[in-house]
Amino acid sequence: MNPSSAEILPDTDAGHVRAADILRTGGLVAFPTETVYGLGADACDDRAVARIYDAKGRPSFNPLIVHFADPETLKRHVVWTPEAELLAQTFWPGPLTLVLRKQPDSPISPLVSAGLETLAVRLPAHASARAVLRAFGGGVAAPSANRSGQISPTQADHVVASLGNRVDAVLDGGSCAVGLESTIVGLLDKPVMLRPGGITEDVLAATLGRHLAIRHKAEALSAPGQLMSHYAPHAQVRLNATEWQPGELRLGFGDVACDLNLSESEDLVEAAAHLFDYLHRLDAQKGKVIAVSPIPHDGLGVAINDRLSRAAAPREG
Repeated sequence: MNPSSAEILPDTDAGHVRAADILRTGGLVAFPTETVYGLGADACDDRAVARIYDAKGRPSFNPLIVHFADPETLKRHVVWTPEAELLAQTFWPGPLTLVLRKQPDSPISPLVSAGLETLAVRLPAHASARAVLRAFGGGVAAPSANRSGQISPTQADHVVASLGNRVDAVLDGGSCAVGLESTIVGLLDKPVMLRPGGITEDVLAATLGRHLAIRHKAEALSAPGQLMSHYAPHAQVRLNATEWQPGELRLGFGDVACDLNLSESEDLVEAAAHLFDYLHRLDAQKGKVIAVSPIPHDGLGVAINDRLSRAAAPREG
């Protein structure tokens, strides 16, 4: 490891306390959640939050999610609603982010919301993340721990490879179980699916008793992860490949000859868990094109296809 790279923290009580101490002093700490590794900073510290944008090269109009250890602390910062309570009781802690109106007296940095009067919040389920958040005692702004637009990290070495010394420390908690970022639901005038994820619209609709509206891509950004070109490897990505072209790196799904297979048994949960890691592995081979087998567009496949379509989109900026 290069001495100028991030401090690697063990997934122990001492490591959790050390991570919290770094956060309190304005540092950046990457830590695992059940979805992907997050790049954390004290959400109330303007300078620390600005460091997230700088480290990621993230557009300043792209909001951040704030993570909390418990609902009581979270509720001090947002206007809580009956629908928020229902979803929280059902899915928290877990991979669901809620976008709610921000309390006027919340000390959360306005940089977190990118100038919006809303706040994206969640309670992660990962034991290591919860331990760090408890030790810290407040809200931690934490987008995915990678350079903006690149593949999201599901292992500590992904973070180090992408961010290097732009992050002060990385808590190594192993691989992330879900492998896709959280589902984001807006709860302002009506429930809106802002970003698909591991918790599907059908499951959310069954809980709420009505279907969610879907945000159109032409609408203004209202939550993290909505840029069209996102999660992108350096190689070009070709989707719905039923035949391979010469020289392509082949990312398969199902019974198909390929370089890496998201799930030979066509298990969408397995495919989601492998997606970012396998894109990292193929991209490291320095090929020009990564071709991807068709993924069923139902259930968790909606979220997988969302990430793939953004990876394949023309680069922004």
